Amino acid sequence: MVACWPEPIVSVQALSQTGMSTVPNRYVKPLHQRPVINADQTEADIEIPVVDMSDVWGKQEELKRVRSACEEWGFFQVVNHGVSHELMERMRGAWREFFELPLEEKRKYANSPDTYEGYGSRLGVVKDAILDWSDYFFLNHSPSSVKNPSKWPSQPPKIRELIEEYGEEVKKLCERLVETLSESLGLEPNLLMKALGGEDKVGACLRANFYPKCPQPDLTLGLSSHSDPGGITILLPDEKVPGLQVRRGDRWITVKSVPNAFIVNIGDQIQILSNGIYKSVEHQVIVNSGKDRVSLAFFYNPRSDIPIGPIEELVTENQPALYNPIRFDKYRLLIREKGPGGKNQVDSLLAS
Repeated sequence: MVACWPEPIVSVQALSQTGMSTVPNRYVKPLHQRPVINADQTEADIEIPVVDMSDVWGKQEELKRVRSACEEWGFFQVVNHGVSHELMERMRGAWREFFELPLEEKRKYANSPDTYEGYGSRLGVVKDAILDWSDYFFLNHSPSSVKNPSKWPSQPPKIRELIEEYGEEVKKLCERLVETLSESLGLEPNLLMKALGGEDKVGACLRANFYPKCPQPDLTLGLSSHSDPGGITILLPDEKVPGLQVRRGDRWITVKSVPNAFIVNIGDQIQILSNGIYKSVEHQVIVNSGKDRVSLAFFYNPRSDIPIGPIEELVTENQPALYNPIRFDKYRLLIREKGPGGKNQVDSLLAS
């Protein structure tokens, strides 16, 4: 991986704050990639499935609901998930404060494409690429061998302690969800976690996203269409400003978040491990002309140094292995080098 970006990094937030009336060409998407708001969406279209985590344990009906959500949507929201609502709100507030810090303070944490850890404004190292309208802060949370809190922001006060507390709570939720997904696939509760490398070896990282106000939101995206490369993603959305869109067939559905809920989506590694039963679904982020938006994505990923392929119990004569195994550290490089690319990454692993 290269150690520097191909062009100087520009803070999108700083661009937005100049009061410009047009989007610079570097952020204008080709016509076929520009956001679409479906005027004929019904309420049923918009509301992705909601799972009550307090009802999941040992209840076949709820496990069927989880399976249906993973097969048909690749997304669901979880309520009664065990993470304090007050902690969720404090995390949103702390990261808003961070992004409101002076640019020179944030640039102390400027990242590079060798690890992506720190404050940044682009994905991918392709020169002259069309960029997304967003800034972010990316950090590693686990395993302990990759966690370095000194790389985390020190302002606002107590944010490092807050990141640690939030990370531990959401990691517990991830462990529960992996067990739930395993059972919903008809497997032993601990089998999917074993396939990911074991809970002591899995990786977890956090990306705080800042989507500034945009003068022409119909021309650009906060985050281009992609499926997540890892295991599962737990999104803490901005409840006041919608932005997440999920592909549903040939349409883009703008997600309405349920109060105090997390949005969960299946990543490419679960699609691979489930032998295509569960789907990682394309999603993107639209931006707003009048409001900034903050969201927090917690990525729960397989151990990076073992081959990830379809679970043996899910490979049959009628459903042979669909994907060639690959180590996650190699797979992750695809998106880090090229940036978001729809479903290209996982499709590249299809067995011939």
